[in-house]
Amino acid sequence: MLAAAGSVHTQHWASAFVERGLQVVLASQHPAIPGFDARVRIEQLEHTGDTGYFRNRARLRKLVEQERPDVVNAHYASGYGTTAAGVRGVPVVLNVWGSDVYEFPDRSLLHRLLVRHNLRSATCLISTSHAMAARTMAVCPDAPTPTVVPFGVDLNTFTPAPRQDRGKLVIGTVRSLEPVYGVDVLIGAFAELRVLCPDVALELRIVGDGAQRDALREQAERLGIARSVVFLGRVPHPEVPAILQGFDIFCALSRAESFGVAVVEAAACGLPVVAAAVGGLPEVVADGRTGFLVPPVDEAAAAQALARLIGDAGLRERMGREARAFVEERYDRERCVDLAIAVLERASKAARP
Repeated sequence: MLAAAGSVHTQHWASAFVERGLQVVLASQHPAIPGFDARVRIEQLEHTGDTGYFRNRARLRKLVEQERPDVVNAHYASGYGTTAAGVRGVPVVLNVWGSDVYEFPDRSLLHRLLVRHNLRSATCLISTSHAMAARTMAVCPDAPTPTVVPFGVDLNTFTPAPRQDRGKLVIGTVRSLEPVYGVDVLIGAFAELRVLCPDVALELRIVGDGAQRDALREQAERLGIARSVVFLGRVPHPEVPAILQGFDIFCALSRAESFGVAVVEAAACGLPVVAAAVGGLPEVVADGRTGFLVPPVDEAAAAQALARLIGDAGLRERMGREARAFVEERYDRERCVDLAIAVLERASKAARP
């Protein structure tokens, strides 16, 4: 594997592969976070930063010569895809992640040409959503057609819990506090919701950290809702299931979203979801069944959807059950790992004489 060892998503895939009996050597220019399966061997690449993706090509070629892998699985077309494009004689499966095809190509013609080169250089492509697969082909029409392999969740870890009477209803989100994820839209919608449901005790819990943290706190103060908005900061991923189980409704009002892992995790915990109808989110929220989709950056529409759930406990419960069933059917981790391994095997077989 060739990916950021500092990502829980990389850890997810590497651990899943070794659990299935695959030998995994993870080459990364990012320091590893704790929690990797001991069977994953991590090779730290020397060079870091944007230039590191080019400068580490020689080290990767030597590593490939030493290990003689059946396939190189690179993650992120604009970063590690650049390093992987220097590999010769071994099939490359390249996973696109989101900003590498949604944002990076639009920075300049040079950025677009680089991503196109990396996509064309791969033997096979993997996308987590149909929306991102379509975007990938729009960026590079002559690239291999991506296989959609959703990011699955562990259904034994992300599970529903009995709803406790806390004397209030909790709306929550787990997001990086960056403009793209629309947490400011959520705070604005929550302020409108307070007007729509004045007699209901409500709390908004925001899990995550990022560049907008101070601005979002100031927004809550300005709207007069600061006492009802709780900023929990960034938490380790193993703690996320317990946090989700403390929510009554999950909200994801992103301005753009390639897939929506947090939404799938919330649904697995039996939560109804209110989400913006952008990117891959309509694929992970069945509108009217597992939650509600609303127009992007529409605080009023989001508040109205939340008010429907706030005012109908039976609807919340029914949608929560449907959300869990939806994830069990489509996003079970084991099924998604099967799909990923099938792509790796297909690429490996295609390279054999």
